[in-house]
This record gives sequence, C-alpha cells and structure tokens, in this order.
Amino acid sequence: MTQTAARKQGYTATVVASCFAVLLAQVAYSLPGALNGTLQQEFQTTGAELTWVTAAFAIPMVVFELTTGVIGDLFGRKRLLQVGALLTVAGSLVSYLAETVQILWVGQVVAGLGAAILYPISLAMLAAVSPSQEARSKAIALWAGFLSIGAAISPLMGGWLAAEGNWRTSYLVVITAAVASIVITQFAADSSTPEGRKLDMPGQVTLALGLIAILFAATQGSEAGFARPEIIGAFVAGLVLLGAFVVIELRTDVPLLHLNIFANRSYTIVAIATVVGMFAFLATCYSMSIWIGAIQHQSALKIGVLFLLIQGPAFVLVPVVSHLIRNFSPRWVLTVGFALIAVSGIWCSTFDIHDLSWTRFIAPMLALGAGFALTVGSITAVAINTVPLRLAGMASATTNLLRDFGFALGPVLIAAFAVSRANSDLSAGVGGAIGESGLGPPYADIAGGIAHGGGAMAINSMPVVPGAGPDLPPVPMPESLHVLAFESLGSAYSLGFLVAGLCAAAAAALTLFGLFGSKRAGVEEPLVDEELVPAGS
Repeated sequence: MTQTAARKQGYTATVVASCFAVLLAQVAYSLPGALNGTLQQEFQTTGAELTWVTAAFAIPMVVFELTTGVIGDLFGRKRLLQVGALLTVAGSLVSYLAETVQILWVGQVVAGLGAAILYPISLAMLAAVSPSQEARSKAIALWAGFLSIGAAISPLMGGWLAAEGNWRTSYLVVITAAVASIVITQFAADSSTPEGRKLDMPGQVTLALGLIAILFAATQGSEAGFARPEIIGAFVAGLVLLGAFVVIELRTDVPLLHLNIFANRSYTIVAIATVVGMFAFLATCYSMSIWIGAIQHQSALKIGVLFLLIQGPAFVLVPVVSHLIRNFSPRWVLTVGFALIAVSGIWCSTFDIHDLSWTRFIAPMLALGAGFALTVGSITAVAINTVPLRLAGMASATTNLLRDFGFALGPVLIAAFAVSRANSDLSAGVGGAIGESGLGPPYADIAGGIAHGGGAMAINSMPVVPGAGPDLPPVPMPESLHVLAFESLGSAYSLGFLVAGLCAAAAAALTLFGLFGSKRAGVEEPLVDEELVPAGS
C-alpha cells in the first residue's frame, strides 16, 4: 500500500470512528427524552427528581469536556475515545439495573463522563486528520449529521421499547453500540498535539465546582425554593468559583481555555448565541417530552416519533449545511437557524394542555429540527476553523462546552421555571380544590400533604393516594385536585415554550446584528499566531 493510500485509509477509518462515537454519545444523552413519562411513573418522582435524570448526565459532560480535550492532546486521542465508550458501557449497565431513581442518577453520571470524552475527542480527531480546511468542514458537517442521527433514533428506540414494557432494554442497546465503538476505534488513526498543553488543575477544579454549584441550585431550587439559604449560597459559590476560573485562566501560562479568543467580537457573539440558542433548542425538546409524557401520560413511542422529526432534517440537510458553511457568512446561516427554533417554541406555547392530539407538534418540531441543523454545524465550523491546527483539541472542547452548556441549561432552567410556577399555582389552589371535593379528615390532610410535599407532578401522576396507615383504606384522589395539578403544569410549560422561543429569537437577533460585516467562516486560513484572533475580523 502506498503512503497516500494508507493516509486515505486512516482518514476514512478515523471519520467512521469519530462519527460512530458521537452517535453513541448522543444516543446515551437523548435516551431519557422519550422516557420522562415512563420514568416518572416507574419511580414516582417529583419534578426535580425527574429533572435530575437528565441533569446527572449533562453536568459531568459539560464540566469535564475541556479537561478531556487536554488529556487527548497530551496522551493521544484514540485510546481516550475507547475509554469514553467503556464508561458509557458502565453507566448504561448501572441504569439498566437501577431499582430507584437515585441509582439511575449514578448511571447517568458515569455515562455523562463517557460523553465528556466522546464529544470533544471525536471532533478533535476529525480536525487532526483532515487534509484541508474544506475537507474539515465537510467532515464536521458529517459529524454533526451523525450527532443528529443519535438524537433521532435514541428516543424512538426508547419510546418503542417503553411502549412494549421493556424500557430497560434500551440501555442494553447502548451497551452493544458502545462495545462496537471500541472495536471500530481500533482502526482509527491516533493523534495528539502536546505542544504548549498541560493539565490546568486549578482551572479545572474551579470550573467544575462552579458549574456544578450553579446547575445544582437551579435544579433543586425549583422545588426547595430559590429563597432558601442553601440555594442562594450555591448560586453565590458558583459565581465566585467561575470568577476565580477566569482569573486563573488569564494568569496561567498554559490555560485550560484560551480566554483571549473571546477578544474577537465575532467569536464572542457566536459563543453567546450558542449557549442561548442551544438552551432554547433543548428547552423546547424537553418541554415537549414532559408535556406529552409526564403530564398527559401519552405513549413514549409518540415522543420518540417527534424526536425523529426533530433530528431527521438535521441529517437530511447535511450536504446543504456543508455547502452553506463553506460558501456563506455564518451570520445568515445562524440567524435563519435560530429564527426557526424561535418559531417552534412560540408556536408550541399556543397549545392547550387538554388537547391530546400529539400530531399538532409535528410542524413545530420539523421547524425546530431544521433550525438545529443550520446552527449546530455552523457553530462547530466557526470554532474549529479559527484556531491553529495544534489547538484543535482546545477549540473542539470549547465549542462542545458552549453547545453542551446550553443543552444542560435547557432542561434544568426550563424545569426549574415550570415546576416552581406549577407548584406555586397548586399551593395557591389546593385548599379550595380539596374543599370542593368534599373529602373529610384524615384523608383531606393526606391529600394536602402529598400536594405540598410532592408538588404538581406527584399529584398529576397519582390517581389514588395511599392511606395514612395499615388500618386506613386508599384515599380517592380528589378530581378537582388532579385537574388543578394538570392545568398548573400545562400553564407552566406553555410559558416554558414561550421563554424558549423568545430566547431563540434573541440569539437570532444577536447573530443578525452582531455579525454584521463578518466574512465567511471556513474559507479563510486558520491562524498561526499566538493571539488566536480569527482571521478576517
């Protein structure tokens, strides 16, 4: 075999391994989306406990992506990618065996650590082997397409198996895919760029603790109350730690994140729009799954079909997005993409919770998917093509961090907002609802206690309230109380859809006006100077 042929074979094998790795990561990440209703009824969770199923995966994924990028740069990416798949195996096995929601959280945390490796390392491997900037843009578009495939097939698979009564089997499928990823990666080309890179432990610790504190406060505050001292303390601690992270990164010789890339206006605008826009995208996805699954208690398979409609356009449009990335300003591509996400969220906010027709979600979910297709590939290409090749690991980890931080904020913040509002509405009307039902003591006290303790989600999922002791028969759940919880949740998540849509509209406006005059991303040569300021700015 000639050297050229060997290089081509190594490139092809690396592209296949990288695309399969991001497919695996997205399958593991997206799986709970269709299962929210099933998991809520299986484990009888409160609203915050259900949110933690997704947050437990997202938090370690976001927190450690920058560090895994550095580790890959230093010690090689191929073996690290296999470690990520192995962690996915371990986390999925724990989730498969989970008998309580707390054990399920543990499995999600371990799988999230695997994703923290798979996302940035797969992208860095693509950047390292691409022979030209055009080839890199094409490979990135393909990588984004496989990310979308994973996000499409995972909820569909989970929904179908849940409808058959075998939701745990979906985790066995993830385990099988992870083992396949380990085998496929064995044929990929290894790469590393250790020059000027080292582990930044002070930066990693402050970033990790800061993000964990803020996301914990946002999630737990939805039920405990945002005015509680521990929630306020967590927010303050998170902000202080993130401030310390910025100071550390500006002073260290070899930072975890080169903050001076944000001195470029266009790069900073895209970074902000990424976090806000990806928050809006996943907030809309999450709200749809909660609306149909956990509130209306419809089949998980219907949610899976809708997720397929969300991600289908992202894969179908891969060649279109690849062409747009190479030939048009990111200003227009990103603006149109975020605008479509905004249309989806605002459209869904007009729906009535009493209407059980799930097909009305088809059109807005298609718009959401098209918007995601236009934005995710463009964001990635802008980030990768504006740094020297030797810093591709840092750039890929950074763009994954921004995107996934927005993803993590989506379910956490929208659930915090919606659950808090629904519980507030429930608390305000619970006395009247129980009074209308004619339920006498001690059963009225039992129903009221469950309403105040478990919140709207608990009431909505319980057709019968158990008696207070062995000598008391089951307590019929007052219909008026159930209706109050149902409508409170519907109203809260309608506002959640609206908030998501308005945030996406803000991201569209930011890219439309903020990127005015910027040149085409992915066409200029990447920089080679130490200031890391993108060319053409």
